[in-house]
Amino acid sequence: MSLEIRDIVDSAADQDAWFRAVYTGFLTAEAPSPEQLAERRERSEMGRAQGAFDGDRCVATFRSFDQELTVPGGGVVRADAVSGVTVTATHRRRGLLTRMMTRDLTEARERGDVVATLAAAEFLIYGRYGFGPAARTAEWRVEKPLARFDPRWTLPESEGTVAFVDGAEVRKEGPAVHERFRRGRAGAVDTVPMYWERLTGEVRWGPDAWKEPFYVLFRDPAGEAQGLVVFDVQDAWRDVQPANVAKVRKLFAATPAAERALWRFLLSIDWVSEVRTSDEGDPDALLPLLLPNQRAATTLSHADLLWVRPLDVPGMLTARRYSASGALVLDIRDPLGLSEGRYLLEVSEAGASCVPTTRSADLTLDTGALSALYLGDASAARLAAAGLVDANADGAPDRADALFRTGRRPWCPDTF
Repeated sequence: MSLEIRDIVDSAADQDAWFRAVYTGFLTAEAPSPEQLAERRERSEMGRAQGAFDGDRCVATFRSFDQELTVPGGGVVRADAVSGVTVTATHRRRGLLTRMMTRDLTEARERGDVVATLAAAEFLIYGRYGFGPAARTAEWRVEKPLARFDPRWTLPESEGTVAFVDGAEVRKEGPAVHERFRRGRAGAVDTVPMYWERLTGEVRWGPDAWKEPFYVLFRDPAGEAQGLVVFDVQDAWRDVQPANVAKVRKLFAATPAAERALWRFLLSIDWVSEVRTSDEGDPDALLPLLLPNQRAATTLSHADLLWVRPLDVPGMLTARRYSASGALVLDIRDPLGLSEGRYLLEVSEAGASCVPTTRSADLTLDTGALSALYLGDASAARLAAAGLVDANADGAPDRADALFRTGRRPWCPDTF
């Protein structure tokens, strides 16, 4: 029987088959219940979902939705956010993902989206579609006894307050905190109401049992919420002594003062001997610098999370700010041919311009390498040394780094 790719919009039966295929594709053996399927149909954005069907069975899934991506300097670009990508193990190597991805990216470019984004579960898949890793995450661990942090620390009232709140308060205050945070951090993306419902257990999907975490808000001296930490505690004892681990699920802050206060709060909790983040933690956290003994904070892992794919090269390059003035000719290669071309990027105090050009290229690179440079995380000189960027003019990688590198690394704390 031939395979058919079709839109998953109006048919409840197709949507249920699509959700079941997502479970199978991500190797979740426990199938969703009829109640869970009904809730997913009601709450999921399926306007750009595609599914590959072998008869009545959905064997590959794909969807995208509108998103905003923050770029260096605080600007945002329109993004085509790709999610829910699976191909059932029995139907691999048949070009199903290529057909769905190519259609989606082509329509996104025609729609006026500037980039496409995704959170990659596997590294080897997405480079062939023009994506590249653009922002990374880190998993932190702090051994509290080694940190020599004063356990008697309390936030001075003149600097603000930290307070435990419940899930309802997080759903009320959290979106504004996150919005202020993401406007100031390259790599961050906007959220939808479902994000907050799932973060606080209002909506519970998946086979794992829900465990209510602790929520703590930081408010500045004017009373405005500027930071949030969500964590749970793993109960442990050692030699009749408490040795609990505080596991941070989320920590984001709109101001440095909020970030400092939340980390110091976590390190001052009695009975906690270790603080550990999830693997979606900030790779450039202020955390180590806050400790008398910085060696007490170690990174257990680094990983790529946010991948970006150019759709409109002039649009993406003129949306961000740069660290210096200068000019650079980029010869962009695109495996799908959507953004291929040679572009002159010129940056001055008045802003940036980017136009097609016939001038000789300073750098030749593919869209994945451009994505790695775009948010300021990667080094053009390092990519050139690895053979991932071709330098056609003396000093071109260093000039690119002078333009693209940022003071703080990009970070996307949210999978999608």
